[in-house]
Amino acid sequence: MFSDLMSLADKMQGCRVMIIGDMLADVYLEGKVSRISREAPVLILEHTGEVVIPGGAANTVHNAATLGGIVLAIGVIGQDSTGSELIRVLGNKGVITDGLVIDELRPTITKTRVMAGGQATVRQQIVRIDRDTGKPLSPLTEETLLNWVKTNINGVSAVVISDYGSGTVTSSIRSWVVDTCQAKKIPSLVDSRYNIAAYSGITLAKQNEAEAATALGLKMIDANEMDQAGVELLERINAEAVLITRGPAGMSLFEKSREPVHMPVTNKSEVYDVTGAGDTVVATMALALAAGATYMEAASMANLAAGVVVRKPGTATITPQELRKAIEGYYENY
Repeated sequence: MFSDLMSLADKMQGCRVMIIGDMLADVYLEGKVSRISREAPVLILEHTGEVVIPGGAANTVHNAATLGGIVLAIGVIGQDSTGSELIRVLGNKGVITDGLVIDELRPTITKTRVMAGGQATVRQQIVRIDRDTGKPLSPLTEETLLNWVKTNINGVSAVVISDYGSGTVTSSIRSWVVDTCQAKKIPSLVDSRYNIAAYSGITLAKQNEAEAATALGLKMIDANEMDQAGVELLERINAEAVLITRGPAGMSLFEKSREPVHMPVTNKSEVYDVTGAGDTVVATMALALAAGATYMEAASMANLAAGVVVRKPGTATITPQELRKAIEGYYENY
C-alpha cells in the first residue's frame, strides 16, 4: 500500500473540492501577567498579541488548501474585523472565498481564548468567550448560499458538509447537496456534531465515538460493541461508508458489504493536542476520494494525516511534504 498512498498524495494536489458549513474563527488574545487588579481578585494582563486561526468548517477548508487542494469555501461571516481576517487568512492559502456570504445581522462565529503566561511560566488559557447568534439564517442569506452551491458544484470532485450546529447548513441546503451529489456521482462527506441522522444518502459520514454514541441513543460505545454500532450507523443513514474516530484507539471504517477495518493510531507515544484533528481527517479524505481513492485508502491517508496534526498545539494543518514523510515513516517502521 506504500506506493499506492505515495501516488495518491501526488494525485490529491490540485483536486477541486467544495466545503460548506459553519465557518468559525479561533481568536487567541495573548497577554503577559502584570499584577493583581485592585478592582477585583483577577489578573491584569499586558496585551502582547492577537491571532485569528480558522476553526470549524474553516479549519477543514484551511487543511484542504494546505494539503494542496483547490477549495471553494461556502458559509456565513459577519461584517466585522474577525470575518475580514478569516477571509484574508484563507485567501492567502489560495482558497476561493467568494462563497463566504457576509450577513450584516450576524457576527462571525468566534471562539476567543485569552491566553496568559510569562517568561518563567507555562502559557495557559484563562477564559474562553464564544460569539454565536444561534438564530436561523434569513431566507435571503440561505438563498444566496444555495445559489452559490448550485452555480459551482459542477466543477468539483468532492463536497464536504461541516455541520457544527450553528445553523449554516439548513435542511434545504443539506437536501439539495446530498441529492445532487448522488445524481452526479460526486463523493459527499459529512462531519456533523449533532445531527448526523439527517444526512441520509450521504456518501461518507465521519463521527467521533461520542457523536456516534449519541446518534445511536447510547451513553457510550464499548470497544466490544464498536462493530455492531458502526454497522448500525451505516444502515441508519444509508451511507456508503462511516468512519468513526476513536482517539488513542485509532479509527474504524465501515463499508457496505465489507468487514469493518480498525486502524491503530500512527504515533501513539507522541499525541499532543487533538484539537481540530477531526477536520484534518475529513479534509484529507475528501481530497483522497476526489483523487479516486478507495474508502480504505482515503481512511489510511486520513489516519496518517491526523497522526501529524495531533503533535502540533491547537488547531493545526498538514502540508503535502509532511504527509509524504508520514507515509514513509509509517511504512519504514511497519
